[in-house]
Amino acid sequence: MEKIFGRKLLSEKKDDNSSRTASGYKITQDDIKKVNLYNKGLNKMSEEKFEDAIRCFDLSLRIDPFFVDALIKKGYSHFHLKQYSLAISIFDQVLDRDINNPEVWNLKGLVYYKSKNYEKAIECCEKAIDFNPNNSMAWYNYACYLTLAGRATKGMEALKKSIELDIANAKKAVKDRDFVNARMEEDYKRIIEVVILESIRQGNDHLGKIIWITGLDRVEIQDATTRLANKGLLIKNVKTTFTGKDEQYELTKELISKIGVEKRNSQTKPLDGKKEIFFSTQQLKDISAILYESSESSERGDLKSLLQNIDKLLNPILHGTLILDNFFEEHRELRLFNSRLRERGQEYLNMNKEEISKFMLDMDKKIRG
Repeated sequence: MEKIFGRKLLSEKKDDNSSRTASGYKITQDDIKKVNLYNKGLNKMSEEKFEDAIRCFDLSLRIDPFFVDALIKKGYSHFHLKQYSLAISIFDQVLDRDINNPEVWNLKGLVYYKSKNYEKAIECCEKAIDFNPNNSMAWYNYACYLTLAGRATKGMEALKKSIELDIANAKKAVKDRDFVNARMEEDYKRIIEVVILESIRQGNDHLGKIIWITGLDRVEIQDATTRLANKGLLIKNVKTTFTGKDEQYELTKELISKIGVEKRNSQTKPLDGKKEIFFSTQQLKDISAILYESSESSERGDLKSLLQNIDKLLNPILHGTLILDNFFEEHRELRLFNSRLRERGQEYLNMNKEEISKFMLDMDKKIRG
């Protein structure tokens, strides 16, 4: 109750009905009300009911006009409603009170980006990075904005820094349309090479698999693998099958000795009976959130929302391949539900909503261990 997002939420006012926390802050009835309203606003945001969320944050701010977290989320809600001028105004109010807040500088830059004011977005990102040089997302956004503003070379320098802080940004970058203008840059080509090497290291050693996993097009992959082969980092084999030619890749022994490989086989169980999971922490959070929303959608009988969430779980570019490799049976059940829901629609959902909801929650527990 004392902190949300690392900032103090409680009042210093004296109140006969207040109690003290372990660290000495007084918890008043107003503190409880404003935080409850704030949390209600967060729930409305998660449901994409941004106007309702704004009303909750406004009520919270009536109790405490200096409640920074509520101001930030109110501004972010206006951003989602494409009310960009209002969002900027609210973020400026926060910065008037806390000029060193990198989160708000980053969000303000995002608003300018959506307004296609890339120079202003760049300035905001530079502020965010000044106050927190280890924020990988700020560096990633900075790279996007620089590239869109025609400064691709500098953008690639920022992107490299982002990837140094979080390797997951490499895979994200190769699918990001903001970097279209940088595709001829040598640094961008090297990032594609890193993503392909990592895909092969994880066992995706065919051209088709890499296309499926990374979202890159065939020509980009073939060009990159040729460069990697010329550098002595992988061996490129071309096999002729009845359907045509198939490219297959393997890492050189020298590279394997340095970075290793991941052997993944959904049909083989480890000796100790435990399945080895290849999810990042963020992927686990994303999948868990989708499964929870799928369960809620099923209970509500919301066919459209449920199908959208199942699509996210099965989409190979998002989470489909990882779920297939690590949870083969659950992936099969998801495909069956998807097929039946599309064939029989609302009638099938109404008859099986409890079963589907329970399956989603059970799968979430299994993935989170």
